Amino acid sequence: MKNLNFTGAKFGEQIQVSMPHDAATKWFGKMPPDLSLISRVRGSDWIYTYLKSFYLDESRPLGWNNKLFPNASMPNPLWQMQGLQHAELGEPDAIGERHVEGLTLVQAGTQTPAQFDQTARDITNFLEYAGEPAALKRQSMGVWVILFLVALTFLAYLLKQEYWKDVH
Repeated sequence: MKNLNFTGAKFGEQIQVSMPHDAATKWFGKMPPDLSLISRVRGSDWIYTYLKSFYLDESRPLGWNNKLFPNASMPNPLWQMQGLQHAELGEPDAIGERHVEGLTLVQAGTQTPAQFDQTARDITNFLEYAGEPAALKRQSMGVWVILFLVALTFLAYLLKQEYWKDVH
């Protein structure tokens, strides 16, 4: 707690965003997305892929684009660890757009690809937990709820048998 909890928040409380709304609007044009909430909507696999899918794109205002979520107004927050990636564009489609088919690492970062994969997994797990800290308790309680419903169903079946035993 003393190394990770600098605000004195209790377990299960919401995490406060430290970036002021005015500063975010000045820097990025709008408030960046809260990835912990997006993990609840789209899932942890989407967040993991999103973090690994950034590439350099000179046509974008911030110089970055994302294969999974094209034209996102977010720079690559992990570029120093991951390194620089360039997109491999495919053939133009019927309307003349070229889609990203793959990503190529052109400049290595401070981590190896395996280390960066682990970092992306760790960040994804944290964002999933931060999005809903009570999920672990809710999931463990779900087993007991299902067992209760099975027992209640069995008792209701026995009661039905008792009421209907004289009806032919």
